[in-house]
Amino acid sequence: MTPKTTSLIELPADLDCTRLPQHVAAIMDGNGRWAKKRGFPRIVGHQRGADALRNLLRCCKDWGISALTVYAFSTENWGRSIEEVDFLMTLFENLFQIELAEMVSEQVKLEVVGNLENIPPSLYDAIDRARTATQHNQGVRFTVAINYGGRQEIVRACQTIATQVQQGLIRPADIDENILSQHLHTADLPDPDLLIRTSGEMRISNFLLWQLAYAEFYVTDTLWPDFDRRAFHQALLNYQQRHRRFGKI
Repeated sequence: MTPKTTSLIELPADLDCTRLPQHVAAIMDGNGRWAKKRGFPRIVGHQRGADALRNLLRCCKDWGISALTVYAFSTENWGRSIEEVDFLMTLFENLFQIELAEMVSEQVKLEVVGNLENIPPSLYDAIDRARTATQHNQGVRFTVAINYGGRQEIVRACQTIATQVQQGLIRPADIDENILSQHLHTADLPDPDLLIRTSGEMRISNFLLWQLAYAEFYVTDTLWPDFDRRAFHQALLNYQQRHRRFGKI
């Protein structure tokens, strides 16, 4: 989604375009509760949640936010019912297939992070096709975390670095924050400026544990399927009221 001279026309007047977060992360929580409140099956909540994600991605493009990373499926989510897990895997696959043409035309660059060895082969193929088709796009960088866990990501990075030490490629004394960051799934992304969590839960649930060190947190009681442009607007207003000192005075 390449920024254009008209891309910020829809930015609300009370937002400062020079102080927007460049990288927003989101924990999309509350699909099941949204459905239960309305007497629907949980899968309906996930379908509506997918609609909310589409709208948020489009909003990032319209308002000039360059990166969006979302927590779609954690390593712990395998503990849900087989029916729900199967539905989610199929939903992800369909989204990557159905939305691919629009992502290409809107210049979205898609990345999927996490342990993809355990996902269904058809979903892996859909991800691979979408990554390849969008790899040279210059617009919003859209990262989806599937079968992802922050602790597991850090352990994997440490194992890789330890192997490189054994091979004599680096010295233990050379290991610093920058080297560890380079071995994370998000190595080519700046750390998130803002983390949004819906449904009122006050935890980060093993999401981007390293990368969120200096992110601003915004928690809202709004359930994910109801998180629309107005709700995102409020999150950005709240963000712009923060003083980001990074430990300095």
